[in-house]
Amino acid sequence: MLKGKKTLLRSISRDDLERLWQFNNDVEVELAGGGDPPIPQSLSRLYAEYDNESSKGGRDGSTFAIEAEGKCIGQCALFNFNETSQTCELGITIGDKAYWGHGYGRDALQCLLDYAFRLRNIRRVHLSVNGNNQRAIRAYQSCGFIEEGRLRAHVWNDGKFVDLVLMGLFQEEWNELQAQATIE
Repeated sequence: MLKGKKTLLRSISRDDLERLWQFNNDVEVELAGGGDPPIPQSLSRLYAEYDNESSKGGRDGSTFAIEAEGKCIGQCALFNFNETSQTCELGITIGDKAYWGHGYGRDALQCLLDYAFRLRNIRRVHLSVNGNNQRAIRAYQSCGFIEEGRLRAHVWNDGKFVDLVLMGLFQEEWNELQAQATIE
């Protein structure tokens, strides 16, 4: 549905669930995404959740599978929408570690931000990230996110407390970055 240079963001299908289940049960992936303590998830529970949501009909919402080279490598979403203030939160996980550090996350972020600002008319997107996840922080900064706050030693992660970094990006900041990229 949403095409970047390296990734395609599309609705999650039942065929993606086994792969997403593997990511959800990978301790290294969970710790990178802030999931400490990692909590196991059974495949049958993931299928049940998917089937329950699918049975309601309608649209899939703003949760996407991230596809690269014909396979699902992760997922991303916009959530916690506030219609009055035109804000939402963003989350992303590249679960396939072979795709870490090669720009796939950044490309998916750019697609998701374009969707938020251009197609959903969101005014501000925000997120939180563990302070020890420097790879994610660099990707967010490269897309224009600015650190807006820090909750010191707020998150228990991999045996120690780490800061929770709060970041945000306004639509006009995103538009300015896109205009500069077009000129270059």
